[in-house]
Amino acid sequence: MAVRLWSTLLLYLSDNGFAGWYISCYALAIFHLNLFIAFLSPKIDPSFEMSESLDDEDGPALPTNNNEEFRPFIRRLPEFKFWEQTVISTLIAVFSTFFDCFNVPVFWPILVMYFFILFFLTMKRQIKHMIKFRYLPFTHGKTKYKGKPEVS
Repeated sequence: MAVRLWSTLLLYLSDNGFAGWYISCYALAIFHLNLFIAFLSPKIDPSFEMSESLDDEDGPALPTNNNEEFRPFIRRLPEFKFWEQTVISTLIAVFSTFFDCFNVPVFWPILVMYFFILFFLTMKRQIKHMIKFRYLPFTHGKTKYKGKPEVS
């Protein structure tokens, strides 16, 4: 995790310090946003399951047989793959700054504004989806059950 944070910070600082490579930095930010959305999304989308089963109007339900397994949240992109892909993409972006062909002149405030608009719109949609289907991808604040107290 520290490698990813330091390499990303190094890239963003070097891009701002050298005044260039905005396109590679912007592409990296969009790719990281895509990875983050996949990290927050469930592997099996409840809205897709609801559209498949038209006779079940209540939505997804708990398992009814002993054979079925209940998994409340499985990520579409596992945490290790998320960190691995962000480190690899950041290193590729740093490597691309060594070539002048990727230094395309652009008006960078438009890219920053577009990224923030895109970020807020996609996160708003993702949060609405999380509220609608009542899933929480983070472990903070979830109920933790304790076993029976041991009798000695």
